[in-house]
Amino acid sequence: MVDVLASVPLLTMAIVIAAGTLIGAIPFGPLRFGPAGALFVGLAVGALDPRLGEGLELVQSLGLALFVYTVGVAAGARFFRDLRRQLPLMLGAVAVLGVVTVATAWFGNLLGLEPALQSGTYAGALTSTPALAAASEVVGTDEPAVGYSLGYPVGVVVTILIVSVVLSRPWAARSDPDSAAGLGLVDISVQVERATLLPDVPGIRDGSVRVSYLARGGTMRVVTPRELLQPGDQVVVVGPREAVARARDHLGHRVVEHLAHDRREVDYRRFVVSDQRVAGRTVGELDIPGRFSGIVTRIRRGDLDLLATEDSVLELGDRVRVIVPRGRLSEVSDLFGDSERKVSEIDAFSLGVGLALGLALGLLTLPLPGGLRFALGSAAGPLVVGMVLGRLERTGPLHWGLPLAANLTIRQLGLLLFLGATGLASGQAFAAQALSTTGALVILLALGVTLVAGTLFIVVARLAGASTERAAGGLAGFVGQPAILAYANSRVSDERVEAGYASLFVLGIILKILLVQFLAT
Repeated sequence: MVDVLASVPLLTMAIVIAAGTLIGAIPFGPLRFGPAGALFVGLAVGALDPRLGEGLELVQSLGLALFVYTVGVAAGARFFRDLRRQLPLMLGAVAVLGVVTVATAWFGNLLGLEPALQSGTYAGALTSTPALAAASEVVGTDEPAVGYSLGYPVGVVVTILIVSVVLSRPWAARSDPDSAAGLGLVDISVQVERATLLPDVPGIRDGSVRVSYLARGGTMRVVTPRELLQPGDQVVVVGPREAVARARDHLGHRVVEHLAHDRREVDYRRFVVSDQRVAGRTVGELDIPGRFSGIVTRIRRGDLDLLATEDSVLELGDRVRVIVPRGRLSEVSDLFGDSERKVSEIDAFSLGVGLALGLALGLLTLPLPGGLRFALGSAAGPLVVGMVLGRLERTGPLHWGLPLAANLTIRQLGLLLFLGATGLASGQAFAAQALSTTGALVILLALGVTLVAGTLFIVVARLAGASTERAAGGLAGFVGQPAILAYANSRVSDERVEAGYASLFVLGIILKILLVQFLAT
């Protein structure tokens, strides 16, 4: 059987992914390992025969590149928008990594471990393959890989446990805005009691509410952007509950009969954004009021129901709710594309160009003082490029975004390929040292490194005013482990998780590449 697996690597990978997915779905109390199950199954299978872990470098690099690029594209715009808000957390992470590096050297010397093993354990506990590559180049042997293979599963398991504890005990975030997923949207009909311009209604200027229907004198239509509301008018107000309540109190009082239920003159539908000419543009740029006498009120993105504002950027796969005169629905459908089939496809050209740019950036090597070298590699390079392209949204005819469903599918596939290949490649070294005295000391060091890093990071996140969700995503990025991000996303549906991951992942890789070289010398 082993000979068959060794002769057909694709079969081996398929078995590892399938068995890993099964193991990852088994609950251990409140914890499920999810995609990390592929790593543990890979370690077990790779330990059976050294041939099973050979020749998987391409699969490992491809899986990691696909994963980080899709994360970057999805989180890029949010990262740059929230950069000032996340700066305290990022600066705190720099300080934490400095402390962890010093602690690794002190504890490693106390345990009697050689610098090569210390550097590999540091890279493994913080799950940084680029840091392992940097340490191996400095040492000139494969000894850091032993520490890495033993420290890696410890780092994954312990950090997932820390994230599990953090998410089960949320705290109030003083400087983090509420999640769009947690706000919830309501719509009510309101009787106007005083004359007021629409822009003067609380929440209209800052985009926290939208007003859609207007009933006046027995007729129904969509409000105009500069509408003068008059006593006796009835309107529909959409937004988070508290913001809607403020607008209601300003306008008048709520009425029981909801205007949206009368679809004789004004109607609404959700349209799928499948036309690439629309994706990457803001709601305001589409000029729905001027072109169709309508208004966009909501954007459904994955599991999130977002209030549409003039500055909201549309993405492929979004489902936008548009209120228009009844006879104009087909025109609006033509504008957005409204094709489920098209959003299940990807633009292979833009995906290939983006990945190529990211991998090329990862190849660039910068010389540093003391004979050290620095390169982003196949992990950070695609992530950086993905974040920049996600921020740009489009360049001329090229739209860099991916439909959310396609993004998540590619991301999951890349993650499973990366973790399965990593486990298979590390299985022999893991089995050779796991039960030895040296292996036990390495595991002990990895446990200490992960606990110190995770605990200090969570403390810093709380002091910085970050939300529980941003702290969990930030810790996943700080440690640099996609499986931890996947676990956090499986626990909560919150865009701040990925924003925290994206902000810390690149920074963490850069710092770990630099700091591990000092441990290795």
